[in-house]
Amino acid sequence: MNFRQLIVPLLVLVLGCTNDEVDQADKPTPFTLNQTLVDGQNSGFNYVGLGSQPVISLRFSTKLDAATLQASIRLEDAEGSPVAVTSNLTGGDSTVLISPTNPLPQLSAYTLNVDRSLLSRAGGSLQVPVQLSLKTAVDLADKFPRISDEALLELVQKQTFKYFWDFGHPVSGLARERNSSGDVVTTGGSGFGIMTIPVAVERKFITRSQALERMQRIVGFLKDQAATFHGAFPHWLNGNTGKVIAFSTKDDGADLVETSFLIQGLLTARQYFAEDNPAEAQLREDINHIWHAVEWDWFQKGGESVLYWHWSPQYQWEMNHPIAGWNESLITYVLAAASPTHPIGADAYHQGWARNGAMANGKYYYDVLLPLGEGNGGPLFFAHYSFLGLNPKGLKDRYADYFEQNTNHTRINRAYCLANPGGYAGYSGNSWGLTASDIPNGYTASSPNNDRGVIAPTAAIASMPYMPQASMQALRYYYYVLGDKLWGEYGFHDAFSIHELWFADSYLAIDQGPIIIMIENQRTGLLWKLFMSAPEVTDGLHRLDITSNPY
Repeated sequence: MNFRQLIVPLLVLVLGCTNDEVDQADKPTPFTLNQTLVDGQNSGFNYVGLGSQPVISLRFSTKLDAATLQASIRLEDAEGSPVAVTSNLTGGDSTVLISPTNPLPQLSAYTLNVDRSLLSRAGGSLQVPVQLSLKTAVDLADKFPRISDEALLELVQKQTFKYFWDFGHPVSGLARERNSSGDVVTTGGSGFGIMTIPVAVERKFITRSQALERMQRIVGFLKDQAATFHGAFPHWLNGNTGKVIAFSTKDDGADLVETSFLIQGLLTARQYFAEDNPAEAQLREDINHIWHAVEWDWFQKGGESVLYWHWSPQYQWEMNHPIAGWNESLITYVLAAASPTHPIGADAYHQGWARNGAMANGKYYYDVLLPLGEGNGGPLFFAHYSFLGLNPKGLKDRYADYFEQNTNHTRINRAYCLANPGGYAGYSGNSWGLTASDIPNGYTASSPNNDRGVIAPTAAIASMPYMPQASMQALRYYYYVLGDKLWGEYGFHDAFSIHELWFADSYLAIDQGPIIIMIENQRTGLLWKLFMSAPEVTDGLHRLDITSNPY
């Protein structure tokens, strides 16, 4: 057979094929993902509770081109920043093993992407891109060196005090509402901040002369510049000018409950700065001027047997919010009854606050009796805000023993977290406490009846007088175990959710203050002793038929 006889059949064969058949024969075959494993476990495309260096195994339907691994595989953190990884082929070159180059921090979220630029040896592309969600677990290793419990309590008080001292408003000296609020200062939170000043002096964080200078600035601003309405302060003020900053549309005037938190702090300071010298005498006189100016009885709205929370110069009584128990406002009625100039009668307490006994509960939750308030006890700040100065030990009336009330409220709150009916990750005997705090994309008063999966450190730590061992257990956990996420410039950040891997970057005055104060009340009873030593407080309690332990 000559050359011509050989080539003709070949030409016929080639020319007999269609163009489509030639193109298809030349086109590489796409490939797919066959299996995903992370640390040897298969959980689809979502993996939680991982260690710091997880090994991700992706098995594909064909052998892969090793040269395309680096460009096609990306690990990103929650902010979208790249995280270095190492990757190599195994399993006959059809499986990729991927692991982070450096250990991943605890409680962090990552996304692993593998795109279509990953090629097979034959040049085929990945048919469907791969995306995995990865979340690391709690790392139980200590993040800071261990110290004694007393040293840890001191450290927490000192660091948290910086919020009020270093971050106090430069003009007024008052406490900013939060670490991002600029000139917005909070009257109630400032009352809490004022109460931390005697602690700071006694603990030698600052000198007495430094404390006196700050108190003079605060009291001078409140007396001479801050807006008041019948002697009561608004919820928020401008720290430069003293003008009202509306808390809400109709809440642009007096807030009697926030005023009571402020007066609680001022009376505590008055009792502390008791030395016989002109400067401290003048401070006491100025505090009395502010205290005596509050027209508590005027907030009975024309003589009703109840106090009202708000009054606005524009909207008058339209907020229409009677202060009725049980909540954080016991201190409001005690101070209103204690006023030397504008006292209320006992009828407002019994009919308005106690609602003629209707604030009683008397039911059991998690085998714990709750004397007062809503089912499961409500947010824990009910047990904190009024009792920063009011000593609940021995405080009793016809409605409750208030130390029992607060202790049982705390026990129920913790028991609820341990039961964890919502199934939120991270609730435990180490991590518990539902109260008002920031939450992802908002703020709420968390409680067993409003559980958003968010824990606020202030809830357990400020419960130190009620459940000291459980509170100390939580404090250790927040500092040693979660400290790399939770501990910062002004102590513990406001709140966190293990369930959502969310940690607030905020600090709030009303949450920071009770941490310092209630730790100190458990350690020495200092703030209780000071506030309860005010003779007007004794008179007010007597007027309301509340018994208390003398100091």
